[in-house]
Amino acid sequence: MVVRVAVGQLTSTASFSHNLRQCQLLVKKAVNARAKALFLPEATDYIASSSAETVQLVKPTDQNQFVLGLQEEARREKLPIHVGIHEPGNNPQKVKNTVIWIDEHGKITQRYHKIHLFDVDIKNGPVLKESNSVEKGMEIVPPFETSLGKVGNMICFDLRFPEISLSLRRQGAEILTYPSAFTVPTGKAHWETLLRARAIETQSYVIAAAQVGQHNEKRISYGHSMIVDPWGRVLAELGGTAGEPEIATAEIDHELLKKVRMEVPLLRRTDVYPEV
Repeated sequence: MVVRVAVGQLTSTASFSHNLRQCQLLVKKAVNARAKALFLPEATDYIASSSAETVQLVKPTDQNQFVLGLQEEARREKLPIHVGIHEPGNNPQKVKNTVIWIDEHGKITQRYHKIHLFDVDIKNGPVLKESNSVEKGMEIVPPFETSLGKVGNMICFDLRFPEISLSLRRQGAEILTYPSAFTVPTGKAHWETLLRARAIETQSYVIAAAQVGQHNEKRISYGHSMIVDPWGRVLAELGGTAGEPEIATAEIDHELLKKVRMEVPLLRRTDVYPEV
């Protein structure tokens, strides 16, 4: 089975309506490219300029005009959409950093909450403390069946922790997702290396949709959305300059996936070290 997928890249702001318009353009491009699913970045519904604004803007999915608009797009075009959003936290002073799967009928059928939060202080770079406004996720959500294959969800900073991807592979994942908003310094240093490493060590396709460019006076994202195959080859990559929202496409080839896993079997020595 060979299936074409699209990865989308944009510059989200604090405006739900602006971000929805950008994504509607990406949906149109994905449909024209005959993609069977569209993967969008982390926090596509909005990127705020402060922790307080992040919490102030959040809405439940059934009241979020961005999510409702994307559900309508998915339903009208019969195109599944994988997208990062915010949801209200259990603590009213925090939000959940979530990725959802909207199926071809426009229904939200899967969701995952980001486990590893981005708390960093980079010399001559940004200081970001995601835990000020975001609740950490508490569960590795099992891979789910789609027309593309079995998809395992992660978000951005989760990329630095191979335990989740190894667990998802053990549970049958064929495609791993990392919707992201990487900083420019960490993106230049580590983005491609980490994505290819996760693909190689799990022998899975990796789809990483990324935010790009200047969101506000405080925040710039690296971009370079990417699709990597199970052998670690970069099949598609977008650039690092903001402009009109754009997509890249690649083929998910299940025969290749089977070939890689058969020819280089990764047999875990769980008699020596713990199973993840």
